[in-house]
Amino acid sequence: MKSTGIWLDSKTAYIITIDEQGYRNTQVVLSKIEDFRPHGGSGTRFKGGPQDVVQDSKYLERRNHQFKTYFKNITKYLSDSDSILIFGPAMTGHSFAKELEEKYRSLFLKVKEVKKADSMSKNQLKAYVLDYYNIKPSSRV
Repeated sequence: MKSTGIWLDSKTAYIITIDEQGYRNTQVVLSKIEDFRPHGGSGTRFKGGPQDVVQDSKYLERRNHQFKTYFKNITKYLSDSDSILIFGPAMTGHSFAKELEEKYRSLFLKVKEVKKADSMSKNQLKAYVLDYYNIKPSSRV
């Protein structure tokens, strides 16, 4: 039985896979999601003066597409997992679970829980997943 924990935010996903003997494998998936900084506005001295309108619908569509590609890249590492824990800061984990539910139903059925968690070191991530699945760590990495 392979248990998998995924810590993800909008920039990086750490996929920790552990089998019943405690063997651990960690994969890192980097997102290629662009940061957006709106530019525009004419900056007149009059309140309510003319301003340029920033069209961010194109940006939002591109960002949604980039998230879908990021989530698809993560799912490549989950095909042989029996149990999946999703955790991380913000709402990215919930968005990933929603994407699994909509497009990857067989993987979504393996999701045990979606939790919020702060940033952690790689060792803390491994310990968190081991603790969640009640697996005693082995001396093998």
